[in-house]
Amino acid sequence: MTQPALLPKSFLWGYATASYQIEGATDVDGRAPSIWDTFCKTPGKIADGSSGDVATDSYKRWKEDVQLLKSYGVKAYRFSISWSRIVPEGGRRDAVNAAGIAHYRALIEELLREGIVPFVASTLYHWDLPQALHDRYGGWLSKDEIVPDFVRYADVCFRSFGDLVQNWITFNEPWVISVLGYGVGVFAPGHVGDAEPWIVSHSVILAHAYAVKLYREQFKARHGGQIGITLDCHWLLPYDDAPENQEAALRGVAFKLAPAPLTALPEPTPRQDPIYKGCYPARVKAVLGDRLPDFTPDEVAVVRGSSDFFGLNTYATHLVRDGGRDELNGFIQTGHTRPDGTPLGTQSDLPWLQTYGPGFRSLLTYLWKTYEQPIYVTENGFPVRGENDLPVEIAVDDADRQEYYRNYAAALLQAVTEDGADVRGYFGWSLLDNFEWAEGYKVRFGVTHVDYETQERTPKKSAGFLRQWFEEHIAV
Repeated sequence: MTQPALLPKSFLWGYATASYQIEGATDVDGRAPSIWDTFCKTPGKIADGSSGDVATDSYKRWKEDVQLLKSYGVKAYRFSISWSRIVPEGGRRDAVNAAGIAHYRALIEELLREGIVPFVASTLYHWDLPQALHDRYGGWLSKDEIVPDFVRYADVCFRSFGDLVQNWITFNEPWVISVLGYGVGVFAPGHVGDAEPWIVSHSVILAHAYAVKLYREQFKARHGGQIGITLDCHWLLPYDDAPENQEAALRGVAFKLAPAPLTALPEPTPRQDPIYKGCYPARVKAVLGDRLPDFTPDEVAVVRGSSDFFGLNTYATHLVRDGGRDELNGFIQTGHTRPDGTPLGTQSDLPWLQTYGPGFRSLLTYLWKTYEQPIYVTENGFPVRGENDLPVEIAVDDADRQEYYRNYAAALLQAVTEDGADVRGYFGWSLLDNFEWAEGYKVRFGVTHVDYETQERTPKKSAGFLRQWFEEHIAV
């Protein structure tokens, strides 16, 4: 009798959240404002005029959320730490907030008591820069100031939680930080600039690399942990066989990952290139020229190889054609309708996201074969179309989200057991419906329905589906 294909016993699965999206309590226990607190007060920036001031009230309800995780049978929880709670004014010479440290330490200890791995500081930075640093010197626009300030903040976290935490992520989605925050201005701090995205991405890369250097030199031997970065990337399929569209797909991926770690995906070759080269990809340089800052030789030495794994946020597959006016994505056009007029898959509540499991498998396999780095899928999920307008008793029967997870879980299993990809973890986005950045509370990604008036949590059927699927597909 043929044995079913299974993920290894050590495989970690769970759910992910981010501090500003769930915590609320933005002025409690010494927390100072972040750039998202300020951005949300700018008229017209948030679709429903809301903010994260209350969110899902998880700063107060964290024990309830841990019990939710336990009831869902997860092995791990990916959450982020708010810089503004740890060092409220942000800087390397500013005071550390004991109340913030106590909060996260209590959360981590509770997770461990319940047998849940804290996949922290996933991230140390999930977009919520202390406003004081932005006011003081422009935040990420000032490499010489922001890099040591971030490293000091990371050091405080390593010292405060390192005896409990073995899995660290420095940054979540550097592309979003640089391009959406400083290029098109739809995310905090809302800048629109030509060169600014690349200055910011350079600062983020260096802050990440020097924080990793610190961890490896002073904490890794003591605690035996691992540290890396999380990047976001869609799988890009050429619209057709035209050479210009084939090239556009490669260029689009290069631009998606160039502001992130240290290099974009190289073209696949029989010789597998190292993940970090300490330089920007040729396709990006050809478009941006001298707007891309150069690394010094000393910086290259720190940057190259500065991740123990490939953290991946991915949601969708796009069909790509050459052309378009958007330099920030490499002058490509994306869509979701095939040449024969059929859609790629079930449409979500966001125009850029449809269900298409084969693209997920292709991306995982390509990343593994190209980089030969262990992969953790740190975000993956689906907002059901129109769910926010449904009463809770209907919203919890989230058939389209279940279909999405069924397709993507199957693709994950195929990538691991058939293609040989070394994928070690999967985190669904998200544990809770929450503040979805510029969309406010209009879009729901959670496997748990949240009534934002009462904060009542109600499990959706997708939570039960994922629990059963992983119970059946992880070796015991």
